[in-house]
Amino acid sequence: MTSNAKPAAVDLAAEESRKTAKRDALMAIEKQWQGDWEHRGVFEVDMPSDDSVAPEDLHDKHPKWMGTFPFPYMNGVLHLGHAFSVSKIEFAAGWERLQGKRALFPFGFHVTGMPIKAAADKIARELEMFGPEFAVPEELETQLSELSVDAPKAGGTFRGKKTKVAAKTGNKKYQFQIMQDQGMSNAEIAKFAHAEHWLEHYPPIAISDLKAMGCKIDWRRAFLTTDHNPYYDSFAQWQFNRLREMDKIKFGKRYTIWSAKDGQPCMDHDRQSGEGVGAQEYTCIKMQVLNWSEAAQAVAGSIPELKGKKVFMVAATLRPETMYGQTNCFVGTKLTYGFFQSSKMDEVYVITERAARNMAFQGLSPVNGHVVQLGTISGQDIVGTKVNAPLSHYTDGVFMLPMDNVLATKGTGVVTSVPSDSPDDFATLRDLKKKADYYGIQPEWVAGFEPVPVISTPAYGEMTAPALCEELKINSQKDRDQLAAAKDIAYKEGFYNGVMTVGEFQGQTVQEAKPR
Repeated sequence: MTSNAKPAAVDLAAEESRKTAKRDALMAIEKQWQGDWEHRGVFEVDMPSDDSVAPEDLHDKHPKWMGTFPFPYMNGVLHLGHAFSVSKIEFAAGWERLQGKRALFPFGFHVTGMPIKAAADKIARELEMFGPEFAVPEELETQLSELSVDAPKAGGTFRGKKTKVAAKTGNKKYQFQIMQDQGMSNAEIAKFAHAEHWLEHYPPIAISDLKAMGCKIDWRRAFLTTDHNPYYDSFAQWQFNRLREMDKIKFGKRYTIWSAKDGQPCMDHDRQSGEGVGAQEYTCIKMQVLNWSEAAQAVAGSIPELKGKKVFMVAATLRPETMYGQTNCFVGTKLTYGFFQSSKMDEVYVITERAARNMAFQGLSPVNGHVVQLGTISGQDIVGTKVNAPLSHYTDGVFMLPMDNVLATKGTGVVTSVPSDSPDDFATLRDLKKKADYYGIQPEWVAGFEPVPVISTPAYGEMTAPALCEELKINSQKDRDQLAAAKDIAYKEGFYNGVMTVGEFQGQTVQEAKPR
């Protein structure tokens, strides 16, 4: 006789409980003893009090050990990297306790610097943009969806539609989206528009996580940095005052990444973006205008503030040792340049607005941090202007010429030209000589201006750039890939193997001459 009765339904909850029974039992034991440790203050370490020994012998009888962990920054929860690092000192503290030492493991939380303020400002801006419910307009939602990352096909390669940054942020463009992913309500997120709330929210979570990990930390000694802890703040002040008294630190200026908005240096981990970017040092070459082009004269003549002042085209270069070989100077015909008052009231610089803004924080404008713009001029109008190039073989002056790939975001937007050692410069000058009409220049602006030997190298002689252009079959300034390769070779060959053939440092290696 057969039965049609169905098997009893499996109790999924009970089955799941049986699967995790061992884990749950271990976790219960863990919580029990962690609670016991906290109740008894097992990891609270005080200075020993023992009148039976002399003070100088105290630590022989009661050996001590202390370890610290680099203060984690409190702009979010602790992550796996923190757990890995803290496990090292956690193990060390346990080992020292087993050796009978009074092992002290204090813990601090870093709240100094700009990341918290920057994140709080983001929330404040997003509240203004989208309101308390963070309702992103449909058109912006479409833009965000375009940042999505393609899932890899079987056996294929993982590729993102956009940048690595988009992939790393998990398609979260806004700060509120990141916090929504942490399970926060919109009402809670709005509180983070105030920097103080970050300090109240994240440290308790970090403490809870570290306790759950069983870390042997004396939590009586936990603290926040800055003046939120007046004792720690006093210690930091005392430390700096002592170092200054010992002449170990001095107050002064140095090259750094600067936040114009906040009026202070913006270190690597303080930035919302641009981590890893350092200061790039350029040498500026001041080239006084000798004769304006016809178009530039019309513009300059219409600006009364320029009357009686010396005007300089200011180029930025990474290779000042090659300035003996200047044959001309380049501008971008599609760029807009400005006339900017320098810190010397009788001098005006022609550069891009971006360059002027940067230079204003380096003592090169009348008021630190502020640009004084007297007027604007297009790069096309500048073409044909004659300037004096310091150190150049061509002492009667050189001409401002057009170049295809001049960028407003690099240097000053004014580019020196040394065709003997720069493949880009050689290729562009050759194009201009061949097609003067096409580029809208007068033949006399390039006629007679030939590459001048500046540096001699074992591999390419005194004309590194022409030799490389021939070797790599570079036919014009539009051969960008070949020129990039040639530039890399030329710069390395010149720096590591080059010897100066002209000027004050003739006979010296480039490595010796460059810093001077």
